[in-house]
Amino acid sequence: MFKEFAKGLSITLKHLLPGNTTTVQYPKQKLEMAPRFRGLHRLVPTQHREKCVACYLCPTVCPAKCITVESAENEKGEKYPKVYEIDLLRCIFCGYCVEPVRLKLLK
Repeated sequence: MFKEFAKGLSITLKHLLPGNTTTVQYPKQKLEMAPRFRGLHRLVPTQHREKCVACYLCPTVCPAKCITVESAENEKGEKYPKVYEIDLLRCIFCGYCVEPVRLKLLK
């Protein structure tokens, strides 16, 4: 029993030595993200209006059904999303909502 305890304690002490840190000093060092990392999705805003035309492709292909879109029309007759919500607690981050949109609306 003491042999196992000593072995575990030696592993712990090896990780406490100055050369074995896993903490990143964030402002000075930054972690390199994986090339396939997508992060949280969001609707990309533009200066004049939203690029989204509320075509309902995003909520249609979403397997978790976490995207809510309600459309409206402005004075010119153009459709825009009055409500565009992504419930990130239900989202499984599959990226299917990004694929059907040609205009790079979602990131």
